[in-house]
Amino acid sequence: MTASLALPPARLRRATDPATLGFTVTTELAPLPLLFGQERALAAIDFGVRMGGDGYNLFLLGEAGIGKRRLAKRVLGARAASESTPGDWAYVHNFSEPLKPRAIGLPAGQGPAFARDLRRLIADLAEAMPAIYEGEECRARRQALKAEFVARDEENLKRLREQAKAKDLALMQTSDGFTLTPVVDGEPISDEAFELLPVADRERLEAAMSELRSALEDLLDAAPRAQRDYRERVRDLREGLMRRESEPRIHELHERYRDSDSVAAYLDALAADVVSHADEFLPDDADDDEKPPARELKRYRVNVVVSRSPDSGAPVIDEDHPLHQNLLGRLEYAAETGNLITDFTLIRSGSLHEANGGYLILEARQLLSQPFAWEGLKRVLLSRVIRIVAPGEQYGQVTTVSLDPEPIPLATKVLLLGDAEVYEMLSALDPDFPALFKVVADLEPDVPRDAASERLYAQLVATLVNESQLLPFDATAVARVIEEAARLAEDAERLSLHLGALHDLLRETDFVARELEFECVSAGCVAEALARRRRRRGGIEERMLEAIRRGTVLIDTCGASVGQVNGLAVLDLGDVRFAKPVRLSATVRLGSGEVLDIERESELGGAIHAKGVLILTSLLGARYVPDQPLSLRASLVFEQSYGPVDGDSASVAECCALLSALSAQPLKQSLAITGSLNQYGRVQAIGGVNEKIEGFYAVCREAGLNGEQGVIVPAANVQHLMLDPEIIAAVERGQFHIYAVAELDEALSLLCGAEAGARGSDGRFPPASINGRVEARLEAFAVAARKSGG
Repeated sequence: MTASLALPPARLRRATDPATLGFTVTTELAPLPLLFGQERALAAIDFGVRMGGDGYNLFLLGEAGIGKRRLAKRVLGARAASESTPGDWAYVHNFSEPLKPRAIGLPAGQGPAFARDLRRLIADLAEAMPAIYEGEECRARRQALKAEFVARDEENLKRLREQAKAKDLALMQTSDGFTLTPVVDGEPISDEAFELLPVADRERLEAAMSELRSALEDLLDAAPRAQRDYRERVRDLREGLMRRESEPRIHELHERYRDSDSVAAYLDALAADVVSHADEFLPDDADDDEKPPARELKRYRVNVVVSRSPDSGAPVIDEDHPLHQNLLGRLEYAAETGNLITDFTLIRSGSLHEANGGYLILEARQLLSQPFAWEGLKRVLLSRVIRIVAPGEQYGQVTTVSLDPEPIPLATKVLLLGDAEVYEMLSALDPDFPALFKVVADLEPDVPRDAASERLYAQLVATLVNESQLLPFDATAVARVIEEAARLAEDAERLSLHLGALHDLLRETDFVARELEFECVSAGCVAEALARRRRRRGGIEERMLEAIRRGTVLIDTCGASVGQVNGLAVLDLGDVRFAKPVRLSATVRLGSGEVLDIERESELGGAIHAKGVLILTSLLGARYVPDQPLSLRASLVFEQSYGPVDGDSASVAECCALLSALSAQPLKQSLAITGSLNQYGRVQAIGGVNEKIEGFYAVCREAGLNGEQGVIVPAANVQHLMLDPEIIAAVERGQFHIYAVAELDEALSLLCGAEAGARGSDGRFPPASINGRVEARLEAFAVAARKSGG
């Protein structure tokens, strides 16, 4: 029976024949445009991209490193290249509400041109207006206006002087203004002389002064009004000049951008504003003291936030740092006299602006780790407009004067990249998520392994080699890489599509080949790269082997013991994954049918491990003395285990240890066993089978191979075997053995070196068999229990 359960070397690893790949070196192979084996995901992406309506954004689901981003960029890039190019967007000053800048949409490529045209328009006006205003014609008109107002003032003063003269008074101008003085014999007199005049003359002159003083006050009161009238006439002159200069230029821009309604509306507002602010285009004028000096014409700028090349297709933006401001844009602030100020020229676009009209790729975990980013993205997708809002402003934390830019309509498909854990979390915790991401594209972690898929995999290797500018790989090297892909998939019948791991292996192999000064990579280079990787990452494993060799960790690889068996556990420490043997032991005595899981009692055992022990207990009660209650107390423990234990892959080993303790049948310590057990005694598949075999082989190699050592694995795991060539060589030499079992009795027979025994027609196990001895022991426990109870 033992020989029939041993696996031949041919079943321990499925090799790839380089001759079946159909090439000599990878330079002969055509590139693979897309990742093969992902037809379902590609169909989902195609549906999501073409499907209109709200919420048909995509979630590309797959484990880390499988190539989600690469696939997304290739699929979307190929589609976007044939799509129409969305337009440019710019922000301009809002002349009616300065704190609410206006958004202007333009055809692709016209944003920078419009900014240049506006800059040229304002520069032309700023150059033309001073020249015209200071020109001979305009200067003459200004002088004529001034002369008109001066002449009017002088005429009024002349008339008032004549009236004063007729009444023996003189209108005199002093440093304090105008004053009226009595005149006698054609000469002004002093106040003392005035007092010496006859009373009648004094009364006549005083009445005349009172009358003329009132007229003088009226004249002086009219002066400011006349000055304002003068300034208005000068302003009308400037505005008329600006209107004459600006209208044809702005009309030309109207014609140039007639396809954009938003540009037309802006130009109309700009035309009115430049006319009403014509004085800002002129330098300070010594002849016009009332005109303010020229100021910066910043409000006439155009802030182009998004610009695209015409006929470049739809944008595909891969945002690798999804901060809130990187997604939705931001307002920048400048320090001025100790204050923070902003204006429309400091509006900056985000990746949603850049991707508008196209596609935006985001990594879900990165997005969720940034404050406000997920909520900001949801707000945009729900409202279908991009509104630039500072995150703190939503919570009243911004105290400086800010802007409220006009929102821009959104027409973007968002593609989130994430794994199953993130997808399930969002689906469970955010009610908006299913409505916003209605399309899920699920990437397959691996593909079936056959001749056709191996040839496609060779093309994939060639594509990665070419893209990374690595040395060419020959067919033997690619065949070795394909075998490693099957091992990575933990299945000899499948090939892993984990592009990250594959790319790492190719680069490390290229490094080895260049170091050895090879012109082409061979299978030996791949093997050397894998060996170096194991050495780099093998520090923990080496210390574990040393602890076993020195007897610090108790593991026997020869002899036999009752109630003691070698189990196998896999340690997964990031990029380091290896197995270590662990001793499992069991003890039994009379009791009430309880199987004590010491790991669980010490709170080191996980739920799945506890489930395995409960299944074992159920099997024990159903398999032996079914018509009597179990009357034992058993305990199971992982010896020298000081950390959490989980999983049910040790349940077969635990059952064998328990049956050994009941039957007093020693178990071979030269064998290690792994496998999950069901209630009917069938052995089920487990994970990490290759690492577990290799872990026990390493311990046996350290202790010395004696030809009796080996590992017992579930028969269901044979299809997953992709063992290290060193182990296969040891099996070929008869120094190590791999056994495949489908039933608990097969495992018992291998471990005990004796028949497990089957129930006969009399319903009893053979007395000398292992099962017979177990049942006899349990029956003795039951009798003892009845006696003690009675």
